[in-house]
Amino acid sequence: MPSCVLAYSGGLDTSVILGWLQDEGYDVHAVYVDLGQPCEDREAILNKAKTCGAKSARIVDVQEELCRDFAFPVLQWQAKYEAVYLLGTSIARPLISKACLQVAREVKADAYAHGATGKGNDQCRFQLAAEALDPAVKIIAPWRIEKFRQLFPGRSDMIAYCEQRNIPVKASISKPYSSDENCLHISYEAGKLEDLNVCGVDIVEFGMTTSPKNAPDAVETVTIAYESGVPVAVNGKRLSPLSIVKTLNHIGGRNGIGRIDMVEGRFVGMKSRGVYEAPGMTLLYESHRCLEQITIDRDLMHLRDRLAPEVAEMVYYGFWYCPKFDALLAFIREAQKPVTGEVKLNLYKGNVMIAGRESPRNLYDEAIATMEGGGSYNQTDAEGFLRIQGLPIRVQGRVNPRQY
Repeated sequence: MPSCVLAYSGGLDTSVILGWLQDEGYDVHAVYVDLGQPCEDREAILNKAKTCGAKSARIVDVQEELCRDFAFPVLQWQAKYEAVYLLGTSIARPLISKACLQVAREVKADAYAHGATGKGNDQCRFQLAAEALDPAVKIIAPWRIEKFRQLFPGRSDMIAYCEQRNIPVKASISKPYSSDENCLHISYEAGKLEDLNVCGVDIVEFGMTTSPKNAPDAVETVTIAYESGVPVAVNGKRLSPLSIVKTLNHIGGRNGIGRIDMVEGRFVGMKSRGVYEAPGMTLLYESHRCLEQITIDRDLMHLRDRLAPEVAEMVYYGFWYCPKFDALLAFIREAQKPVTGEVKLNLYKGNVMIAGRESPRNLYDEAIATMEGGGSYNQTDAEGFLRIQGLPIRVQGRVNPRQY
């Protein structure tokens, strides 16, 4: 029999797909990629896959790798899709493909299957990553197959299929929204959130953050330390990448930090609405930016900021494994070398405020910047500077006079 590796979550879609692949004649190796999903019983998910007939089922823990090698480089870029989204789901997808393909190579599977729909971004991220890592891989995306969609035109048909095959699922025919979670964030979309006049914050049951209205009535201070642009400690305690994210998730979450509601342009062309929460990553983005302000040269910072939207697009679209992205990662590693120091943030009811920053690579010189007399900056020097800067526009003004 041919065999395939299935990126398996244990939810309704991948449970149905596991059964359908067997109906299609495949031996299925179920792979649960552990990204730090906070509310799932991993052993129960494995047992469920085996009960449903999987040839094998395993957990691949990539939480540290997700934070260290995927989230933190994107943080160094200050990359936000459409200036808002911190890319928590987008970052994880190429790593899921990598982990599944490693298992496929081990078990000598013929194909790689996933449960992403034909309307969303995840199909792009899964497939582009897989084809870059293994150009010969066969991708099975059941939601893009007409035969599969005819069998399961709606959720009720999928639930009925599971009942017939004694596949246990926790699903209802009507859901107010769907969610995806990992240690970086939780995303919420579809269902009632498709109505733009519905307040997402009112209907979503957030899993990582308390409401700012219910957050403590006192300011909480947190200190985050960096070395070469990489977070290394929280409140003076050195931690692993995953522990840093988890610690800041707790601190930011209890203060109502990191909720957003946006309408974004999907790679496939449509607009979609999503609600996100990312308390820890929000604190990292804010503190990292504050430290960069005193450690990175102006021109280098502006170049990075011009490229950051393009980096965000590449991550969002799924072009993680390509020469252009390799080069951009090499660039940011070099650019971030001076970003070492500590940042102190005050947190209060969903707000993040800078309370202090220091660095051994500090480019801020108070003696130069001071507005008081006696500083080391000679204001007379600005006369020649501006004469040189203004030379081209003075010439243009004589040749092409402007009306005013």
